[in-house]
Amino acid sequence: MKLYGFSRSSASYRVRIALNLKGITYEQLSVRLREGDQRKTEFLDLNAQGLVPVLKTESHDLTQSLAIIEWLDEEYPLPELLPQDSFAKAHVRAMAQLVACDIHPINNLRVLQYLRETFSQGEEGVNEWVQHWINLGFESLEMIVAKEPEGNDFCYGQRPGLADICLIPQIANAVRFGVDMSRFPRLQHINEACLCMDSFQSAAPSNQPDFD
Repeated sequence: MKLYGFSRSSASYRVRIALNLKGITYEQLSVRLREGDQRKTEFLDLNAQGLVPVLKTESHDLTQSLAIIEWLDEEYPLPELLPQDSFAKAHVRAMAQLVACDIHPINNLRVLQYLRETFSQGEEGVNEWVQHWINLGFESLEMIVAKEPEGNDFCYGQRPGLADICLIPQIANAVRFGVDMSRFPRLQHINEACLCMDSFQSAAPSNQPDFD
């Protein structure tokens, strides 16, 4: 498999974690978002949206990180990234989507560039924007995971799953933009537990060949 992504891309980071958890060997190809690689014809042929990641298999080019991760979970069932119980599965998906659908899309690179270029926002204004939406989402997620048993190190249950795969890259972004994570002790605990695992650590942006 070939993964087209970028080190600092949260969505690419998610897929790297999932591939690592599944023990799947893959080749990484860097799409330099800041240099506009995603708008080049050869990449648009892979993904008409011009977004990363793209997972290239022998027969298909898969896009959208959550869709890729759920495909991986179906094709490579162990370890499971979603619980079997239908209500538990919906609960984990809801936590994952809180991050991937409600927080991340309005804080990604193209949105921040639009704020800078169209609304003439400086770095202070951009940081305030990012912090606002992360704080809003994390306040809700902190309350949700706080209902889990005290002994759980992850968003749900005793092993990492889809929700954790989405959360850890978002925490990395939160730290990068100066969010006060002390407000979210359960999320911090989950982050620490996940980053003790090589599958998460080796997927981190700073451990990628194109990190800058």
